[in-house]
Amino acid sequence: MERNLEKTAKYFGITRPALIKLMRDKGLLVGNLPAFPVRDREYLRVKDSSWYHGELGMQYSQSTRVRQAGIRWLADQLGLDLPAIPADHRDVA
Repeated sequence: MERNLEKTAKYFGITRPALIKLMRDKGLLVGNLPAFPVRDREYLRVKDSSWYHGELGMQYSQSTRVRQAGIRWLADQLGLDLPAIPADHRDVA
């Protein structure tokens, strides 16, 4: 499972711009892409996208995705608290 930066920020209970600022300040992002894509490939990934625009032709973009293993890693890197895991009450009689 992967999350974009907006969903990752919501998971941590902060805004996307706040998450990006924290990641830039820590040196994890350059612009909005991973600063070290090879070193951090277990945690962050660059997603390439393209679409066709009627007047401008092919358009290309890149965005950062946070892998499942990257959630805990990111929390450790940025000093963020992980949300509590909800209790499972299905086995209660």
